[in-house]
Amino acid sequence: MNWDDLRIFLAVARSGQILSAARRLGLNHATVSRRLGALEEALAVKLVDRRTTGCVLTPAGEKFLETAERVEGEMLAARAEIGEEDIAVTGTVRLGAPDGFGVAYLAPRLGELCMRHPDLTLQLVPVPRAVSLSRREADMAITVDRPEHGRLAARKLVDYELALFASRNYLASTGTPRTPAELKDNALVGYVEDLVYSATLAYADEIDRAFQPRFEIASSLGQTEAVRAGAGIGILHSFIARRDPNLIQVLPELTIRRTYWLVIHESVRELRRVRTVADFIVECVEKDRAHFR
Repeated sequence: MNWDDLRIFLAVARSGQILSAARRLGLNHATVSRRLGALEEALAVKLVDRRTTGCVLTPAGEKFLETAERVEGEMLAARAEIGEEDIAVTGTVRLGAPDGFGVAYLAPRLGELCMRHPDLTLQLVPVPRAVSLSRREADMAITVDRPEHGRLAARKLVDYELALFASRNYLASTGTPRTPAELKDNALVGYVEDLVYSATLAYADEIDRAFQPRFEIASSLGQTEAVRAGAGIGILHSFIARRDPNLIQVLPELTIRRTYWLVIHESVRELRRVRTVADFIVECVEKDRAHFR
């Protein structure tokens, strides 16, 4: 079996489109389609359902994907071991992260890692949704859920807290609520419920059922900025809000605890550049653990 044909199959499986896979591999559309067909012919099984909207793996394709990723992982590990690649910390690592953690915490710190390793390229993708490591949208991700399926290695980073905050100006004009029931008499800032990608992030009811915002923003940093500007009371990341003297915690007895996980696909976790980035993130969080309490 030709390793290049496996690479083509993996690219199609991850992108969901032959054209996207061709662009990623630097090949033309016809070549990718022909090589994928040759692989299916060699295996005597249909791996991909070609549709007008894209490509969908067949049951046989889903099963073969596991095998192809194992082969890919072994090839990458072998190349690293014999020195064909990753002798130094070189190449590109893409990291997906929630916008709060990615922008407010990681972005100011990752520059140091780039200075340590001038041949390393870092791509930080702060996203308000989950990224797919299996489809190679990123090499690693910070998540709020520990993955239960797939060939993913997860490591707990740190627990963090969310709490109610408002700006000094807002509280000066409206007064500070003394009980959860008084929240309903305030302007509230929250998330867009149908755009929350994880049940873990649908936390408003843990504060109080009276928390019914009329200003909804699909970004944790957007919510922070709105609250800072005096738009109302919001549930914010404490490690972000406490850095701003203009933001005051409201009803401090009401807090929510969540966890950040560092997740890496098994096929790339032994690559030196990936290990280096992962170790640096763990090192930063360990040093700043009190920052999250």
